Amino acid sequence: MAKDMSVGKPFPTLFKFAMPMVLGNLFQQLYNVVDSMVVGNFVGEDALAAVGTTTAITFLFIAVAIGMGIGCSVVISQLFGAKNMDTMKLAIHTALISMLVLSVILSIFGLAAHEWILRSMKVPENIFADAAAYLRIYCMGLVFLFMYNILNSIFNALGESRFPLIFLTMSSILNVILDLYFVIGLHMGVPGVAWATLIAQGISAVLSFLVLIRSVRRIETKEKPALFSGRLLGQMFRLAVPTTIQQSIVSLGLVFVQGLVNSYGSVVIAGYTAATKIDTIAINPMVQVGNAVSTFTAQNMGAKKTERVKSGMCSGLIIASSISVSLAVILYFFGGAFIGAFMDSGTSAEAIGVGVHYMRVVSSFYVVMGTMNVFNGVLRGAGDVRVFMLATLCNFSVRVAGAHILAASPMGASGIWWAIPIGWIVGALISGSRFASGRWKTKKLAVTEE
Repeated sequence: MAKDMSVGKPFPTLFKFAMPMVLGNLFQQLYNVVDSMVVGNFVGEDALAAVGTTTAITFLFIAVAIGMGIGCSVVISQLFGAKNMDTMKLAIHTALISMLVLSVILSIFGLAAHEWILRSMKVPENIFADAAAYLRIYCMGLVFLFMYNILNSIFNALGESRFPLIFLTMSSILNVILDLYFVIGLHMGVPGVAWATLIAQGISAVLSFLVLIRSVRRIETKEKPALFSGRLLGQMFRLAVPTTIQQSIVSLGLVFVQGLVNSYGSVVIAGYTAATKIDTIAINPMVQVGNAVSTFTAQNMGAKKTERVKSGMCSGLIIASSISVSLAVILYFFGGAFIGAFMDSGTSAEAIGVGVHYMRVVSSFYVVMGTMNVFNGVLRGAGDVRVFMLATLCNFSVRVAGAHILAASPMGASGIWWAIPIGWIVGALISGSRFASGRWKTKKLAVTEE
């Protein structure tokens, strides 16, 4: 099952590993996108705005789940690269238990505070009830969301990215079927798409868990590993917390900016919602290439083959740049067709115009975003968390501050869009400079033997 990326030619090794990750996470993003398309076309513009205004919060939960998973996977990857299977199995057990506990805590918090959060984001009254219902049901399924993502990260840490793709493909198809049945057949409206997401994610998480347990049991160890290690948990959190913050930056930026977008009314909210759905899908491949580079780096650092990391980074840049240029051309010239899929073009022309302008501004800088993620992947995989965090926080600060400053200028709402690539440029310069310095090579391994 496991794939050792410390051997073989870097480019084909990284490409074969990254592509299932890209496709798998695209399917994961389709959950929320399909929700929006179904309610936008079969319920109405207000329903689309209701689901859209929760996007910042749902993406924040997803970002925490992904960030914690990636942080744990770096530890597991380095142990796998060092061929320390006993401690690696203990790390897997520790990660699963920790994420289960965290997901329960966040689910309780979300159920208790979801209305307060939406009020703080200034969600308009005409869409508040639907937004609250969607977010409440979503929080009920956080255990499934978190468990799937940690399982996905463990598979990736072991160099096996095919299983997550298989399960996500199955559950995404089920999600579409349930969306249509609950909304069109049962007329459940916005709550219907929320229940469809919960059920589909639950099935995906359970199947992933069963396959992982079976696969891990096949890995031979000298002794039967324990179920939990506080020391390994501390090592995981040393990387998981900065990575979670990094993964959450985009979502936190959305939270801070969503209130600003909401002040422009439901038309801008609807256009922004449709555009950010497409944007999220488009940038996700670059994010996943960065995550693949992180795993590649971690395994090779564990195997003490730092000379292979540069080759992996160059391979990652080629893959990310190819994807980003292709997507930028498509979305710049044909973005209107994609935006129009979320709403009735006859009655929502103004909202579609808002979304098209967003896509043209942001997609023009996808190459910068991809480059930033590849450099961040190397720093994260090497355990160089301080500079990694600096680049992330600067990206976040510039994006949020820039959005408010530019929105207050004659640019208006379009200033919010321009702040996004400005943040990417700052982040790429910082992480790229760190890689060029070579200081990441001197970082100690993130793990030690028990």
